[in-house]
Amino acid sequence: MRVNRILLASVLVAVALVIQVSVLARLHLPGAVPDLLLLTVLGLAMVYGHVGGALIGFGAGLLADLAPPADHAAGRYALVLCVIGYCAGLMKPENGRLKSAAGPMLTVVVAAIGSTLLYAGVGALVGDTAARHVGLPGLMFTAALYDLLLAPFVVPGIMALARRAENDPLADSTSAAKKSADISSGWISTGTGLKIGGQRGGLGGLKTKARTRSTRVGRIKGVKRL
Repeated sequence: MRVNRILLASVLVAVALVIQVSVLARLHLPGAVPDLLLLTVLGLAMVYGHVGGALIGFGAGLLADLAPPADHAAGRYALVLCVIGYCAGLMKPENGRLKSAAGPMLTVVVAAIGSTLLYAGVGALVGDTAARHVGLPGLMFTAALYDLLLAPFVVPGIMALARRAENDPLADSTSAAKKSADISSGWISTGTGLKIGGQRGGLGGLKTKARTRSTRVGRIKGVKRL
């Protein structure tokens, strides 16, 4: 990943985690907690692609696993967001522009339900059965509802910031300088080749002329001998 991507993703993930832990988690809404960190990963993944989405998701999930008041095994949410970020990155449009909001909204719903199921499944593998007592269907419904209501205020802004970071003028000027250097080096090598070729051609011409003169001299001498 490029430096501007890493910096932007780090800042957005840190801000989203602070807001989620200090504000959203204290609202005490029924069911699940609105997952601002998940929406941040989705917005970045739909701009950076599946590889960038997987890396950002893993880093964001690991940060959430280590941040207080986390009460689960470290790496559990990192695995969940890594998979979600990879799958969301596959939804990246080819031209970088979305034609409608239906695709991202559907992605948010599927990601909210999928992350809840995957988190509960990983918890069951490590012996955490808290999801059974809370009620998994209610968690999936409230997670999808809260994330869907919050997504129009979060995902478009994050995607706009990510696209603006992609159009970095410093990166463009660096690439332009590299292209001009390649072109100039090509011109230099071409000019050198022409000069060397011209010198070779001149030497070849001199040798040919010398041979012709020697042949003529031989013929003249032969005539004189006859």
